[in-house]
Amino acid sequence: MRTKHLQNILLLLLALTVSIPLYAADRKTKKFVVVIDAGHGGHDPGAIGKISKEKNINLRVALKLGRLIENNCPDVKVVYTRKTDVFIALDRRAQIANNAKADLFISVHTNSLPKGKIAYGASTWTLGLAKSDANLDVAKRENSVILYESDYKTRYAGFNPNSSESYIIFEFMQDKYMSQSVQLAGMIQKQFQHHSGRQNRGVHQAGFLVLKASAMPSVLVELGFISTPAEEQYLNSENGSSSLANSIFRAFLQYKRTQELQLKGSSDTIRPEDLPAEKKEEKPAVQTAAPAEPVGQAEVVRHQEKPPPQQPVAESKPRADKPVFCIQVLTSNKKIKTTDARLKGLKGVEVYAEKGTYKYTYGASNDYNQVYRAYKNEIRNKFPDSFIIAFKNGEKMDVNEAIREFKRNR
Repeated sequence: MRTKHLQNILLLLLALTVSIPLYAADRKTKKFVVVIDAGHGGHDPGAIGKISKEKNINLRVALKLGRLIENNCPDVKVVYTRKTDVFIALDRRAQIANNAKADLFISVHTNSLPKGKIAYGASTWTLGLAKSDANLDVAKRENSVILYESDYKTRYAGFNPNSSESYIIFEFMQDKYMSQSVQLAGMIQKQFQHHSGRQNRGVHQAGFLVLKASAMPSVLVELGFISTPAEEQYLNSENGSSSLANSIFRAFLQYKRTQELQLKGSSDTIRPEDLPAEKKEEKPAVQTAAPAEPVGQAEVVRHQEKPPPQQPVAESKPRADKPVFCIQVLTSNKKIKTTDARLKGLKGVEVYAEKGTYKYTYGASNDYNQVYRAYKNEIRNKFPDSFIIAFKNGEKMDVNEAIREFKRNR
């Protein structure tokens, strides 16, 4: 009996000895995936200057950045949310990144100010609650893209990009990729300042929907101000667009190599001076397009990582007299069984009827944070069109009002 037990231990050790190198080899062969998102496009021009439109500036820089990575990093796969002048819904951009199982998401944008205001420089943003009205205004402008979508009220669960109250949801977020996103953002800003000679406007946080829905480290870059004539000229120049693309590329290299070192157990960080000398980009056969001021320190709130819930979030009996949050995962014109294949094996699904449509929900709880974590860690990838809704006393209520009540009663 003892001999058999020892044999089992030896077999287990042998299996581990064989499997570990195979796993390591598999990690080495897997390509690093970066998704490059050129903001706006098609019938959504973005900010408009005197001689250009934001959508074109973003696309030119995004394409240049992608070519630099493709030409210099054979171990990296580049995925574009768009390569032409087309409109892509905001949640679809994040879905592209999630479907590609991306390691990194970089969204390229151009800033703007109301008429008569002048500003210079580039900034990089991560997901979070805006700490100033100026930061909130940037998020409102970028999120207003959803107004070009006819069904935005349904797709974004009643989110109003122009209402400050809608942004309260970002206060409760626990973004496990925050530290990596902030790390990349800081690297981009340093490259803008030292490589491109741009004014460094710093790293900031705000509630960007496109970052909220992406399940990987992600940043949103504001290249410069199209509303400032000198900036607009730079953004549309061959030198400006190439320099900015190179700065983001160099930051990408620095970030990727630092992450690789950390995976090997090293605490070292790749310094800008450790990067290779810049290679001149090959002359593109396409068009051209894209520039920054130290304005205080980065506004960063570091969130503690929390592990994904191991059990369904549903409570046995959430209190009906308080907001009950749940995730709407599916709608159907006909009533279906909870074992239907469209529910992808999800347990504990409930259904309610609204205007002749059956709607299927998961995870009823009075705790918004708990439901949000389940949505982000378990549900969002399985059901890309899912979103959080709320009920009180058996009646559906506005989710933003429900969140405010949850916040008051915490």
